[in-house]
Amino acid sequence: MISRRNIRVKVMQCLYSAEADSTLVSEDKAVSLLKKYLDETADLFTFAIFLVTEVARYAEKDSLHRASKHLPTEADLNVNIKLAGNTTLWKILESKGFHTAIKERKLEHLMDEEIVRKIYLKLTETDMYQSYIGQESRDQKTEKELLSFIFTDLIMADENITAFFEDHFVQWDDDAEMIYQMVLNYLSKPGSYAFNEIVGPEKTRYAIGLLKTSIEKKDFTMEMIKPKLKNWDADRIAVLDMIMIRMGVCELLFFETIPAKVTINEYIDIAKSYSTPQSGQFVNGILDGIHKDLLQEGRLKKVDFKKQG
Repeated sequence: MISRRNIRVKVMQCLYSAEADSTLVSEDKAVSLLKKYLDETADLFTFAIFLVTEVARYAEKDSLHRASKHLPTEADLNVNIKLAGNTTLWKILESKGFHTAIKERKLEHLMDEEIVRKIYLKLTETDMYQSYIGQESRDQKTEKELLSFIFTDLIMADENITAFFEDHFVQWDDDAEMIYQMVLNYLSKPGSYAFNEIVGPEKTRYAIGLLKTSIEKKDFTMEMIKPKLKNWDADRIAVLDMIMIRMGVCELLFFETIPAKVTINEYIDIAKSYSTPQSGQFVNGILDGIHKDLLQEGRLKKVDFKKQG
């Protein structure tokens, strides 16, 4: 499922849009934008799985195409279609949720058969594939490994294909690393994610709650932040840095099941990735100072997440 880090990045982007765009001033518009970002992540994950399945299924199309030639060779008439019957592939294809997600998200029109064909032809030249079709039996581990190989070594390793993802999915740069792991997890255990709940109700509540709280508590959190800025002019500090600090303070105060250390470390990491080279240290200094004050004042109320449920 989508990670909390990824959610934090999307909330940060929505808050940045709200600050930068005077037309996006209402909480409702910000929430709508956040839901759009989350939906795009679900689209990306679903399409990535869809692409893997289309490559695997192309074995049958290749066989039919070659057999229908005017003068087919013996090789044309004996194309190995073992891959099209991959047991892991069919666990995915037999999932109603998978087909429903493709249809509802209108992903069929994005599928490029020429890309699918090229990936498949590259696959047939690999030692991994030759070893696979050379085995008469079907081993569950090997079935999964081949689909994972298609994704990791042929799809994700091809710059033209990742450029295709980037062109068609605006969240690609932010989501690529997470999607990579999600796809591998799913191929290892088909059904581990429900396609209609890639984000899930709990993560959705967290995302919307963090966004709304960061908007509603802006003045309140700024009153806590300003004394920590010392000689820094709040108006001259990077906008993203201030947004991340506000979000961090909101998590410390209002999200009792998230450990304070996790919150601080996550925003340091995001600041390093999305803001200036000095931002990680800056965000760390401010959040750590506020965290210490909250502890001293007895205002930090965290629930031991290990005892939840």
